[in-house]
Amino acid sequence: MNPIWLIRMARWARRPPSMGRVKLMLGVGILCLILFGIEHVWGWPDWLTVNGKTKLR
Repeated sequence: MNPIWLIRMARWARRPPSMGRVKLMLGVGILCLILFGIEHVWGWPDWLTVNGKTKLR
């Protein structure tokens, strides 16, 4: 573990984020889980798939 992360954790413990930021991060996490679940159940849409593969020479 990088020592910078230890300093960040110490700062976070001394001055935790506001309740608004915590709610925002939970909302983003829940949205990501919902999108993952939708993609897992119904699959990736064909209209978002690139046609063909590019060949590098």
